[in-house]
Amino acid sequence: MKISDLLKKETMILDLSSTTKEAVIDELIDQLDRAGRLEDKVGFKEAIMAREAESTTGLGEGIAIPHAKTTAVKTPALAFGRSQEGVDYEALDGQPSHLFFMIAASEGANTEHLSTLSKLSTFLMDEDFRKALLEASSLDEILATIDQKELEEDDDQEEDEQEQVDSSDQKEVFLLGVTGCPTGIAHTFMAADSLKKEADKLGYKIKVETNGSGGVKSRLTQEEIERADGIIVAADTKVEMDRFNGKRIVQAPVADGVRKPKELIERALSGDAPVYQGSEGGSSSEEGSAKQKTGIYKHLMNGVSNMLPFVIGGGILLAISFLFETFLGEGNAITDILGVIGGDNAFALFVPVLAAFIAMSIADRPGFAPGLIGGYMAFNSDAGFLGGLIAGFLAGYVALGVRRLLANFPQSLEGIKTILFTPVLNILVTGTIMFFLTVPLSNFNAFLENWLGGLGTGNMVLLGVVMGGMMAIDMGGPFNKVSYTFAIAMLDAGNFGPMAAAMAGGMVPPLGIALATTFFKNKFTKQERESGKTNYLLGASFVTEGAIPFAAADPARVLTASVIGSAIAGGLTGAFQIGIPAPHGGIFVMGLANDSSLPHIGLYALAIVIGAIVAGIILGLLKKRTV
Repeated sequence: MKISDLLKKETMILDLSSTTKEAVIDELIDQLDRAGRLEDKVGFKEAIMAREAESTTGLGEGIAIPHAKTTAVKTPALAFGRSQEGVDYEALDGQPSHLFFMIAASEGANTEHLSTLSKLSTFLMDEDFRKALLEASSLDEILATIDQKELEEDDDQEEDEQEQVDSSDQKEVFLLGVTGCPTGIAHTFMAADSLKKEADKLGYKIKVETNGSGGVKSRLTQEEIERADGIIVAADTKVEMDRFNGKRIVQAPVADGVRKPKELIERALSGDAPVYQGSEGGSSSEEGSAKQKTGIYKHLMNGVSNMLPFVIGGGILLAISFLFETFLGEGNAITDILGVIGGDNAFALFVPVLAAFIAMSIADRPGFAPGLIGGYMAFNSDAGFLGGLIAGFLAGYVALGVRRLLANFPQSLEGIKTILFTPVLNILVTGTIMFFLTVPLSNFNAFLENWLGGLGTGNMVLLGVVMGGMMAIDMGGPFNKVSYTFAIAMLDAGNFGPMAAAMAGGMVPPLGIALATTFFKNKFTKQERESGKTNYLLGASFVTEGAIPFAAADPARVLTASVIGSAIAGGLTGAFQIGIPAPHGGIFVMGLANDSSLPHIGLYALAIVIGAIVAGIILGLLKKRTV
């Protein structure tokens, strides 16, 4: 299948009218929708934006490849757009993007479709090809340029796939690479191509395994792994790592594979890369030790990220049920239905899910079942969020211990080991320990709840200041997550004050930036002012990440203003003694503040507005004039 089978004139725009990232996305989606390629336009945009939230698809060198694989796509297709002036697409190199290829892959897309869509990604690494696309005067010329490039590359690509490494040539530097991204369409293959080209330029041999939507291609053999002088894993998705036990591995995001291939190759050959010891061991280098220190945070975030849909969905439904109860009285059908869905089921599952995915992050699949059961025991015994955390880490490390214990199991019984002995021992040990831990954990939970409930106004103000400020320090990073995770734990314990502080603190940075770009226009570029407008909606919706591009471009000023404004907003929620029973939603759940009492709604809004105004004024005063 050729690229031109998926890219047609009706899905192409020679001159985009959009001047912002989201507008470009909307314009390309509209083009695909008009061409009849989409089943659900709104659903497709949600999938595209979800991918952008993971990491920008503005790859630098003037290229952006927004993409998604979803049931919202009727027919696999490509959309093309070009902007001669360029658009700030939050590209990795900070430069404007000019060429936009939007990949629409259907959930059931076959391997041939995915391979063809991925092929384009590698073509765009060629500077001459990009230049030809920019200089083309018509859609026909663009299609002809792509056809010609495809014709030139097909033979070379086949040779690359069939190339076998000469194991007798022991003197030549030999590298291995593995690439993978969440959707496995664009970044996976661009990173692979970038590593290959850089290795060729340096005179090294390299073989790169791609973990794409169509499955694993060019799989590395054990012989190649043993012989390799350096191994690079540039991936944002799970790849098979145990095969690298005892080898020095450079691990990096897939974007680094695209943008920093030379740096990765040099690190792989330096001899300083950490030795990979699989899930049972650590690293022998300083870098490996640093990674182990951050391992606990990684495992925690794996549990939190998988838990959040249950917390947010169930928690908001439960909170809305309280709202209906206020207006319709107890025992009404809507309150009962929402309470069963949100409280009795979805919200009740978040502790077991948290524990299960923490354990799975530590020990892979063997940790899932004992983690889930340990988390369920914590939930049933009122050990709560803290019990779920302990159950998750306990189950994960118990599973690692059982794996070691059974390492020398007879080969003839290997099959029965994984389906009988491993799960039974993991569940037995984890469950037994949790049985004795649940009572003290439950007592501690009750103590914490009573202590927070008895805090005076002054102490609640201090707690709000700390939590609000932490939400803005790194905007989605460790400090932000610690504050938000604590708020969720207190929500589970029945104390709604910390969640009010955390949500207010998280809303302030984008709102403050939006105000600054509106009232201090001469301090910001045109593109920043356009991006600032979207932060009104993002901030109101409690999406702190809308402030990240501004913080990345000017961290000292933006973070200073944001932290001060968020701390003030959090402190004011404590002073006003406001609680929010919903874990997300921003302005959309503000009506639930303290049982929907109108004065409390106004006070909560006032706290957020004051914090945002302070942040906006500080940022406006600190910024230097640009126009």
